[in-house]
Amino acid sequence: MSSDTHAAPANGASAAPGDAPVPFRWRWCAFAVILLATMMDILDSLVTTVAGPSIRADLGGSTTVIQWLTAGYTLAMASGLIIGGRLGDLFGRKRMFLVGVAGFVICSVLCGAAQDPAMLVGFRVVQGLFGAVMIPQGLGLIKELFPPAELPLAFGSIGPVVGLANISGPLVGGWLVDADFFGTGWRMIFLINLPLGLVCLIAGARLLPTAARTVSRLDLVGAATVAVAALLMVFPLVQGRELGWPAWTFASIAASVALFAFFGWYEARRQRSGGDPLVLPSLFRKRAFSGALVSGALMFCALIGFSLVFTLYLQLGLGYSPLRAALATLPQVIGSAVTALVAGRTGLAVRYGRRLIHLGVAAMAAGVGLLYLAVRLQGDHVHALWFAPALLLIGVGMGLAMSSLYFTVNTTAQPHESGSASGTFTAVQQLSGALGVAVIGTVFFGVLGGQVAARAADQAPHLRTQLAAAGISPAGQEQITAVLRDCERDRAVAEDAADLPPSCGRLRTALEGTPAAAAAVDRAGAQAAQRGFADSFERVLAVLAGLLALAFAVAFALPRARPSGTFAGSPE
Repeated sequence: MSSDTHAAPANGASAAPGDAPVPFRWRWCAFAVILLATMMDILDSLVTTVAGPSIRADLGGSTTVIQWLTAGYTLAMASGLIIGGRLGDLFGRKRMFLVGVAGFVICSVLCGAAQDPAMLVGFRVVQGLFGAVMIPQGLGLIKELFPPAELPLAFGSIGPVVGLANISGPLVGGWLVDADFFGTGWRMIFLINLPLGLVCLIAGARLLPTAARTVSRLDLVGAATVAVAALLMVFPLVQGRELGWPAWTFASIAASVALFAFFGWYEARRQRSGGDPLVLPSLFRKRAFSGALVSGALMFCALIGFSLVFTLYLQLGLGYSPLRAALATLPQVIGSAVTALVAGRTGLAVRYGRRLIHLGVAAMAAGVGLLYLAVRLQGDHVHALWFAPALLLIGVGMGLAMSSLYFTVNTTAQPHESGSASGTFTAVQQLSGALGVAVIGTVFFGVLGGQVAARAADQAPHLRTQLAAAGISPAGQEQITAVLRDCERDRAVAEDAADLPPSCGRLRTALEGTPAAAAAVDRAGAQAAQRGFADSFERVLAVLAGLLALAFAVAFALPRARPSGTFAGSPE
């Protein structure tokens, strides 16, 4: 099976002078390999959102471990993606694609064998770096595989696949954890990459075309600058709450902003001096590219952060199993996949431009509003069915907005900009996901202890009545209700879920020999925790609504619609 570029005739005959190049014979099979690798990467960036509580229960660690399982991976991806695209330009996209897949699979197996949280997070970071080598090569190869007439169909097919992978990640993770194949538990979410990766390696080696190299050297200064800037931004956002927000966390964020500004100046200066910049400044002079980049960043920040917090609310707040929590998101999966498929196949992005993004963001915002009402009005009796209409709306909005964003970004770059464009957009997507996990996760865990404690205090009058009926003295009632409030707060924010907070130990001692009182306290504590998780989730939904409002406003920077017949290289 041939692996030549598509410029060579598929039947071996020479093209006549002036004839258009014959398309690469195996282009759709090669495209399937690229999509499989893309799905494998996206699934791995999301599966830990639903498996996080199970991983923490097995390996230990604080609540920040759950955040780092996702944020560490996406941060590494964001830091490495831009240079990953340029590695393909320097050494050949096919070669670097295969290197990325091989490293990704090896690190997946190491993640599945990890014995403590630090080891797992470390392997996740390295896995993300190899993913950063793998992903941009595939996006760059698509333009080499297809003739211009077929590019809209190819790029239109990416949106549904990416949308499905983004939402089905938690679903697959929940199924694998609950299925407990061969007694592996959560470890199977990583080990499943071994057969998938081998398929990518074997098929990629035979099917992918070998492309010409387009740059002579790497921009190592730019790569180091953007990696350090991303780390300085995400690390304090994840760790700051646990450390009490010392002054250095704010200094780190300020330094990150300064470094990103320096990166922009340095890249422009490098291009003016005749060097090969990591990111081509010409991309940001295209209104469509810049608008799609910022609007997409806000949406990814909101949606990835939402995925983490929603599954935590379902599992820790409502007591769902990993599989049941994942199944609760099924309406969002269906809405996103079907809508993105229809939008991509019917060319809605071409015809409606930014209006499709506005419609999608509006649908997502309406879904967030319905979700807020479901949690607010149903209280302790909320059922997964109450979430379905809201999640369906969010999924429909995602499908509409993302299909338009991917089409806009992938069709505004000139051929010589494609590697930089794909690397930049995917890097921003991943960095936004890391920021979403950091910011939204920090908001959630930051208010959780206080909300649970407040709900425990609300339970006090009714609990005192039950304690009195159980023969507890008034002084004992006051002591128990006070310690219950402390216990539930400490349990919600415990650094290690396996450790019993001292306040809970005091509560257990105070209830010894009084089974009726202990049962009443257990019921009150469970209700306080459930309602406190709901209150914290409501705060997160307010943050999501704000991010979506910003994305809606930024989308006005995009052109209304792409003129009929235009594609790559549009000046917009």
